[in-house]
Amino acid sequence: MKYDICIVGSGAGASPVAYTLAKAGAKVLVLEKGPWLTEKEFFKDELAISLRDAYNPDLQDEQHVIEEAYETEDGSTYWQGEATSESGWSFWNGSVVGGSSNFMSGYFHRLKPIDFRLRSEFGDIDGANIVDWPISYQELEPYYALVEQVVGVSGKVVEHPHQEPRSTKDFPYPPLAEHAVAGWIDDAAKAIDFHSMPVPRAVLSQPAMGRNSCEYSGYCSSYGCSTGAKGSGRAALLNHAVATGNLTIVDNAKVYRLETDNENKVSAVHYYDRQGRKQQVSATIYVVACQAIETSRLLLASRSKNFPNGLANNNGQVGKNLVFSAGGTGQGDFFYQDLSKEKQAELKQVGPFINRALQDWYQIDDATFSGANDAGKAKGGTIDFLFHQNPIARVQGSQWDDNEDLVWGEQLKHNIFKEFTSYKTLRFEVFNDWLPTDDCFVTLDEEVTDKWGDPVAKVRIGAHAHDLKVGEYLAEKGEQLLKQLGAKNVSSSVSSYPPTNLMAGGCRFGDDAKTSVLNKHCQAHEVANLYITDGSFMPTGGSVPYTFTIYANAFRVADHIKQRYFSS
Repeated sequence: MKYDICIVGSGAGASPVAYTLAKAGAKVLVLEKGPWLTEKEFFKDELAISLRDAYNPDLQDEQHVIEEAYETEDGSTYWQGEATSESGWSFWNGSVVGGSSNFMSGYFHRLKPIDFRLRSEFGDIDGANIVDWPISYQELEPYYALVEQVVGVSGKVVEHPHQEPRSTKDFPYPPLAEHAVAGWIDDAAKAIDFHSMPVPRAVLSQPAMGRNSCEYSGYCSSYGCSTGAKGSGRAALLNHAVATGNLTIVDNAKVYRLETDNENKVSAVHYYDRQGRKQQVSATIYVVACQAIETSRLLLASRSKNFPNGLANNNGQVGKNLVFSAGGTGQGDFFYQDLSKEKQAELKQVGPFINRALQDWYQIDDATFSGANDAGKAKGGTIDFLFHQNPIARVQGSQWDDNEDLVWGEQLKHNIFKEFTSYKTLRFEVFNDWLPTDDCFVTLDEEVTDKWGDPVAKVRIGAHAHDLKVGEYLAEKGEQLLKQLGAKNVSSSVSSYPPTNLMAGGCRFGDDAKTSVLNKHCQAHEVANLYITDGSFMPTGGSVPYTFTIYANAFRVADHIKQRYFSS
């Protein structure tokens, strides 16, 4: 059967396209490498999430090769690759229908107008490939509003120094229940002239659209949602698209090549089915949304006579300018013995979200800050506060004494008891731009293959030094608020290692076909019937988690495809 639209992948970049086109009457096929799980499979199994990585491939079957920089004794740098089956460092984020959106935290901050004009606003930075976006915030804003309504975002708009323009006054769903510590943060922020703000979440605070509201189990980030409250691509969009009768989802289908014809159009998708047999399917328009690394890998593997270096890659840009999210984490401890009984009871509350963030330094203008341009000005970022509900991780940390010696028996029992009964840790996460560089990209590995015998992606993960300076500046602000709260053992860590759940770039969009893979509609410059709608399109990542923007852009591109398809 030939379909109208064939989509490779099913996450935040794919599901809006499937939803929009299926509801418009097009026959849509989604090919997803992982299984089709539902709320019944998303129970709160800590072992499955923390130790078994149950919703991702076994690294012996499917892996990556990660290249890191090392220094020699004479100060020179060389790059060394290691297969993730050896390191155990997984770059998978959810190989299931709905992709990693099933397991997100759902922090839905919008990008701000300045994110679209990073080069114009702050100028060039040596060693960074910074460009402005080919679209503006104003062009994407209606689709942010659409996502809030259709995917379901709960929150409250408040005035703060870097509030972005909105076409709607507030979010469509009221804020989620908040932990008492949110009030502590508000008071502490006000005392030191910071502006705390509620965090919008892609989690329903009340039943809607055939989905239940949040049950506040305390397990959200990294866990699938058993109520359907979380706005995953599967729960919020694909379920409704399937109900139209126009969407077919084939799970356990690993796409390994896109075939092209003599007119430089995609003519077929080749994939392995659940039995490992080779299959192929054809459509009129093709959309790739496999998450940034795997999208670049697929295009690079799709070689042909007219595309000897990979599909849409005659300019050599596929896989280039990969970005992650820079920043780091911080924490502070609150010991129950230091608190009143009332405060103890508030701190011990389990379930509700903290949902507080700081964006006072989304644009840094501080003479004490020394960034790449040494002007005291730079693009800053976001600080989000949270509790990590992961008892297994806390137990694992209890197996060592102060000298980092392994303990067991009564000492281990004592450590675990103390860990869970004497204090609680409040954490923060820093999000700032990971500047695109020539040392962060995707290629194909010439030696390591997956279980089907196909070359895996080799990923170089070089970061720019400017990212660390911004992250450290923001982390100091996070520490300042924790100290104002009275926390002890306050610390933070900013690293050039990438958070593997936040990746974008590799097929950046732009107006110049020589320096970008896609045009402003995320259509390949060289392949008229190919679109890329996951985070690969992003030339810069901004200073917030990416999922909200990926959703919004995918809806924008879906509208373009719909107009093009039904007007032809």
